[in-house]
Amino acid sequence: MGRPEPSVVELDQVRFRWPNQVSDIISIDELTLHAGEHLFVRGASGSGKTTLLNLLAGIHVPSSGALRILGTDIAALAPSRRDQFRADHIGIVFQQFNLLPYLTMLENVTLSCAFSKRKQARASADGGVHDAARRLLNALNLPDDLHRSPVAELSVGQQQRVAVARALIGGPELLIADEPTSALDSDNRDRFLELLFQEAEAQDTTLIFVSHDPHLAGRFDRMIELADENQGERVGL
Repeated sequence: MGRPEPSVVELDQVRFRWPNQVSDIISIDELTLHAGEHLFVRGASGSGKTTLLNLLAGIHVPSSGALRILGTDIAALAPSRRDQFRADHIGIVFQQFNLLPYLTMLENVTLSCAFSKRKQARASADGGVHDAARRLLNALNLPDDLHRSPVAELSVGQQQRVAVARALIGGPELLIADEPTSALDSDNRDRFLELLFQEAEAQDTTLIFVSHDPHLAGRFDRMIELADENQGERVGL
């Protein structure tokens, strides 16, 4: 029997509420994710999906309970160290992509490494940061002749794949995707998910994917459903 995969995410009695609120917007008793697992998080608008992602990314800290990423209690870190921890270990695909329109596709992808010496070293280990970015873009079906195009000239689907490459460069242990398929039709959505899984698996990256679309849940190892009206969370398979 092989050794179990190490824990990447551990939540223990995590609660979060905004100041002056009387009820918790997040209430999770226990959740553990191991290296390479894929978790689907579903919930309606206002159910706390974005709040949960911000907790996992260290943008917010729990009101109570323990939240550990790679064994580190990120709430115990100073804000500047949380920011650096996020830059070193977490990749994020934002719903609106948050690409810089005046930069090229290649420049947007390599930008992640400018904020993390760790990611820069990992990306450089096999030929350099730009070579790593090109390999990711090519793997995501974005050919060389587009790599120096400003992202403002790209289609929505192409911009989305650039955002994924930027999140994956440097081999982050945790990848968080915030409703990245909301603007895609079903065919493009399915192809995008195949590419996302392929690249996450190639790097043994743990994936947390947020969406309100229940039809996607069956593609993932596990699911959490955030209940409507901020009544906590439900866990299912």
